[in-house]
Amino acid sequence: MEMKVKHLEMIENIIQRMANNSFLLKGWSISLIVAIFVLSDTQMNQRYFLFCYVPVILFWALDSYYLQMERKYITLYNKIRVSNELVDFDLSIKDITYDKIKNSSLKYVNCLFSVSEWLFYCPIAIVLTFVFKNDILIILNSVFRR
Repeated sequence: MEMKVKHLEMIENIIQRMANNSFLLKGWSISLIVAIFVLSDTQMNQRYFLFCYVPVILFWALDSYYLQMERKYITLYNKIRVSNELVDFDLSIKDITYDKIKNSSLKYVNCLFSVSEWLFYCPIAIVLTFVFKNDILIILNSVFRR
């Protein structure tokens, strides 16, 4: 029983690290967007605002990946918790897939659009759109005039 507890503690530590990575990614995304705002200048190229969307999209994708990994380790944790098999200290999650488990929360798309993700990244994208509304309209007008 003590071996099983140690194995579960190892998995808990991994889950904690995944959650911490997600928190750090959110902080980095805000920091980079603020840095881009600070570095942008009104005299700069009008397409400069597009660089603000890059960290939002990249960090959203990476954050969703860590959320998916966290959910897989939670599934592994629950599997080991109820298991009566001999503890082998296996931490591999390669066998934990949607096809095998039939848990839709393990799909990357579901992680991408989970409440914790879109409630953080969508408002940022909306704020960026409002801040750069004039630049976006100028570019759209120049594209559709051709």
